[in-house]
Amino acid sequence: MDIFFLTLNQMLLMFTFILIGFLLRKTKILPENAYVTMSRLETYIFLPALNLFNQMTKCNVETFLNNSVLILYGTVIVIAAVVLAYPLSRLFVPDFRKSPQAAYQRNIYKYALTFGNYGYMGNFIILGVWGSDMFYKYSMFNFIVGIICSGWGLYTLIPKEQGAGIIKNVLKGILAPPLLALILGVIAGLVGVRQYVPDFLITAMENAGNCMGPVAMVLAGVVIGGYEFKSLFKIKKVYIVTVLRLIVIPAVIVSILKLIGTSDEIVALALIAFATPLGMNTIVYPAAYGGDTKTGAAMTMISHTLSVITIPVMYLIFVVLL
Repeated sequence: MDIFFLTLNQMLLMFTFILIGFLLRKTKILPENAYVTMSRLETYIFLPALNLFNQMTKCNVETFLNNSVLILYGTVIVIAAVVLAYPLSRLFVPDFRKSPQAAYQRNIYKYALTFGNYGYMGNFIILGVWGSDMFYKYSMFNFIVGIICSGWGLYTLIPKEQGAGIIKNVLKGILAPPLLALILGVIAGLVGVRQYVPDFLITAMENAGNCMGPVAMVLAGVVIGGYEFKSLFKIKKVYIVTVLRLIVIPAVIVSILKLIGTSDEIVALALIAFATPLGMNTIVYPAAYGGDTKTGAAMTMISHTLSVITIPVMYLIFVVLL
């Protein structure tokens, strides 16, 4: 129950940062294009720093092997989610072949049905509730999840370059700084590079990584503040996909894990990774690359608001009580 209330407290803290971003945008304290700069700070500095720091300082041969089963669990779950996202997303945008805009809308739903906000928000919750040791395990669980997200996932979100082939667009996602930092951090940790890195650089990476969660939440509020509330609430499909993302999909995942006798720790990791709300990457990457952010803003506003209740309750039901 202590973890339940800590999770609830972290969700309320997250919601506070979103509200701050919303007010900054509505009061015009920040300029109209501030979200572009913030999204690039997240993509190119804060999240890469967090990944690099944690892997470099906590990953070694022993810890990597001891937590390799987490990678397996994360891989199986995310592959199943990708497969299911294709038919499910077609239900939301059945006419996706009629125009590039419709195809892009389907891609946003496809991404949202596959990935919760396991990165920005999941990291924020894990670090706030369990600390850096659990975050290392969480990063191992999401190791292949991150690769698939940065490859296939971001391929669906990044607007395609005119005349560019699929390989070029996939590479654009795979070469995203957060994933490169994760891979380099694992390699650096396994070969023991940490002892050769000056302490001031380690401290710089740690401090930059600490900015990731709050800035991501403020960014969500800034983007939401750029739209009229009524227009976001009118996207009725977002309510359906929100229920799937916050309740149905994670409930199915953790129920299966429970049935096969998976440990509570892995259940908790899976729940945080796949019960987190929609929308953060559907804002960050379209904003960074010039794509549409309205659907992502609606997903973020509605699902993040509801997740303040659903995540603690889901944790209480599937980890504490069952």
